Amino acid sequence: MGAEVSPWLRRWAQAQSAGATALDLACGSGRHLRHLAAQGMKVCGVDRDAAALAASEGLAAELICADIENGPWPLSGRQFDLVLVSNYLWRPLFPQIRAAVAPGGWLIYETFALGQHTIGRPARPDFLLQPGELLSLCQGLRIVAFEDGFEKGREGVNPRYVQRVAAVCEAPSATAGTVFQAYALD
Repeated sequence: MGAEVSPWLRRWAQAQSAGATALDLACGSGRHLRHLAAQGMKVCGVDRDAAALAASEGLAAELICADIENGPWPLSGRQFDLVLVSNYLWRPLFPQIRAAVAPGGWLIYETFALGQHTIGRPARPDFLLQPGELLSLCQGLRIVAFEDGFEKGREGVNPRYVQRVAAVCEAPSATAGTVFQAYALD
């Protein structure tokens, strides 16, 4: 997908408040980490590739080199105002990813979906979401938007099958009544 910041992430600017905390999971060389830091967010980037992380040195409040698929989850007990996952899927981490979203925080997630194997990589079912599967990660969150389908290519970006979700972990109400919150959609 190149070094372009995801339009899905850009769409949810209201989730990117200066001074808020953000987790960029499987951040690679930092295309989204850089964007979030430029918004004034305190970003934690996690990736297993130390060389890729080195490209983001000095941009993030914290960089963690960890093999999150085979090693312990390096963020136990920590929560963030924004958790971003882009082009990464490891199903056993769904509970940890969901738990990392702070009350009032956002989960912005996009990755490859079933159908991708017909046009390119990744092609292994382990790395392709089933129809609607990403919604299961968001149980208990308020779904602001969800997409599941084919995205035509554009300059510098190959066509792909993708699922995306933007969801909010609503803070518990101080009263017994239900509180309605609106989220601007642009």
